[in-house]
Parts: sequence; structure tokens; C-alpha cells
Amino acid sequence: MTIGISIFLIAVGAILRYATNFSVEDIEIDTVGLILMIAGIAGLILALLQEMIWADRRKRTYVEEPPAERVVERPPRDPRY
Repeated sequence: MTIGISIFLIAVGAILRYATNFSVEDIEIDTVGLILMIAGIAGLILALLQEMIWADRRKRTYVEEPPAERVVERPPRDPRY
């Protein structure tokens, strides 16, 4: 569940819980809203924990090494000189 879906569930649940005054036979709209809010909050907590765990793995440590010495190969010296 992503963060956006969790926030959406919280918003829909709050609307059903606090902003409606109608009833459906055999269904408590207030209870449905409360269930949606709880599911949204649980999903939001899990999504944030997952983001924190993956953020640690994304961090990379780069070690900058000094440049290696440049080795220039010269032809062998002529022993006559």
C-alpha cells in the first residue's frame, strides 16, 4: 500500500465517519469509516517504515582513492652510450 492510497483511505474513512448522517440497512456507515481510517493509518505507517528501510539501502558510500602514480615506460638504454 502506498502513501497516497493510505491518505486516500484515511480521507474517505473520515468522510464516512464524521461527515455523513445517512444509514444503510444492516451496515453501520460510521463503522465502515472507522475501519477505513484504521486501515489507512496502518498502511501509512507500513509505507513510511518501508521507505525508511529502503532509504538506508540507497545510500552509497564512495571512497575516493588518490590517483595512482603514472608509470612511463622508457626504452632500455643502449649500453654503448
